[in-house]
Amino acid sequence: MSQLSDDEITNPEPENTFEQVVSRRFGRRAMLGGTLATATAFLASGPAGALTSTGFQGKGKSGGRPRNPKAALIDFDAIPLNFGDRPAISPDYNYSIVIPWGTPLDSSGPAFSWPVTSAAAQEAQVGIGHDGMWFFPDGGSNDAGWLCINHEFGRTSHVLGKPLPESLEDVRIMQAAHGNSVVKIGHNGDGTWDVIDDAANRRITVNTPVQFSGPAAGSPLLENAAGNGPAGTLNNCANGYTPWGTYLTCEENFNGYFGSTGGWTASEEQARYGFSDEGFGYAWHEFDPRFDLAAGDYANEGNRFGWIVEYDPEAPDQPATKRTALGRVKHEGCALTIGRGGRAVAYMGDDQRFDYIYKFVSEKNHVSMLARGQSPLDHGVLYVARFDDDGTGQWLELSMDVPALAARFESQAELLIYTRIAADIVGATPMDRPEWTTVAPDGTVYCTLTNNSRRTEGNAANPLAPNPNGHIIRWTDADNHVGTTFEWDIFIFADDTVGTGYDFGSADGLWADPYGRLFIQTDGAQPEGANDQMVVADPETGDIRRIFAGVERCEITGIAVTPDQRTMFINVQHPGNGDPELTRFPDYDASLPPRDCTVVLTRKDGGVIGS
Repeated sequence: MSQLSDDEITNPEPENTFEQVVSRRFGRRAMLGGTLATATAFLASGPAGALTSTGFQGKGKSGGRPRNPKAALIDFDAIPLNFGDRPAISPDYNYSIVIPWGTPLDSSGPAFSWPVTSAAAQEAQVGIGHDGMWFFPDGGSNDAGWLCINHEFGRTSHVLGKPLPESLEDVRIMQAAHGNSVVKIGHNGDGTWDVIDDAANRRITVNTPVQFSGPAAGSPLLENAAGNGPAGTLNNCANGYTPWGTYLTCEENFNGYFGSTGGWTASEEQARYGFSDEGFGYAWHEFDPRFDLAAGDYANEGNRFGWIVEYDPEAPDQPATKRTALGRVKHEGCALTIGRGGRAVAYMGDDQRFDYIYKFVSEKNHVSMLARGQSPLDHGVLYVARFDDDGTGQWLELSMDVPALAARFESQAELLIYTRIAADIVGATPMDRPEWTTVAPDGTVYCTLTNNSRRTEGNAANPLAPNPNGHIIRWTDADNHVGTTFEWDIFIFADDTVGTGYDFGSADGLWADPYGRLFIQTDGAQPEGANDQMVVADPETGDIRRIFAGVERCEITGIAVTPDQRTMFINVQHPGNGDPELTRFPDYDASLPPRDCTVVLTRKDGGVIGS
């Protein structure tokens, strides 16, 4: 997550489960010493049958290969911490650049110029704030496919060249810079990639028509007196993909785009989601009443954001769908796996200090549901995690079958629209900003907890107080992902990496490849003030190596691969925080500002990425 400002705490009782976990299973000193070995031993003793492979196949999923136990999982030369205005990469790798902000979606589109003065032009170009993404190969190809990419945010000064919008057209330009891009790209044969003209290339912005599905669809809480139909997706951070070949884009800090022109007071529900008079300073509400909290005709517009949105990259005529059964929170990502009985299981983080980790389990086998015309993401049970002090945990159901929730909400629709409040009521464990989740080939689930400088008292799962550098937690669910209990441990504290040579802080992006490697990306303060980076870890041996590092004041985020695992796409977001005095990456052109872009990684010997 990167954002202009979201330093608030909206959980009114962030210590609300501390009485359940104040007896530590491990003391801080024990946890800080030999963390990897301790965690590995703990997980190895997990419940029988709790582990499963995530190697499902589909047009959007890369095929995995079994690991050779005699081969080193990581065998590249690491790089030191990086500083300054140019990226660094392992000497065993090459990188190239593709689709920087402003790239035309096809060869007839307008070329990038700065500052941006036309919303129509920006809608025909790749957006800003490159974040989560996935590569959908064309017929299984390793050389061509559709890249679905999130555009999380962009500073007004970076896009418009002025601090605030001065008209509705200015707001429309900013809105057109947000959302998603679907871009077909192809390999040029020389290590570079380029855009391929294709009918499916498109933008999905905050003004693109969308639809709702699941339990909250049709709720009066999603309707406005203005009668405007549902439109758009906003602040798209991390992501997911499904075995049936669709993309999942996750709406995170949507509250920051709303503000008030006056005469508005936050309700309990709005306060829990962080709505405020000024938002994050975008000032959209000054010109677009959809984002004015004081505009009564649009009173429920805020409820239309905070969802996981699904679309088919190859079906531009089908509207993107907001899957309400997955709950409404500040979704960072959605790692989807297939559990016992073929049920779809999604793991999700709510990225705010003292918020929670969630799981959704589909009602039935996902293949049979799809065959009947039902989405596996519309029918099932949503849970929130409680981490207990003895290394076990409970998935707490969020439904009207829970008496305390039935007493608070009138319907499952209302419960899902205010998921955070439901999770507060059942006693979930407040976490240190849960961000990306990923499921390893052995079924272990990992989640990055980026940091929490506001914590004053630890709990077992978040023992550092404060926790400015973050940690990564992991667990194994009972009953092959569909059970309601789990066993957990802490994989690593960022504090433990200081001085090791693989130093990193504020872990954010996360992906487990089919071989078991973990790719860890960072967003925040790094050791010695270094640039954000990506490291590769072998959870079995504890080997961690830095493979790539970005430029000053950027974030490294987004992970996607070709089916053969020999090309990886990652993103450099907000290089230099948009300040050309810090960097002009990737163009290094005095007439252009720094631009968010996608970086293509390959091994010089043509091998699997991370090896």
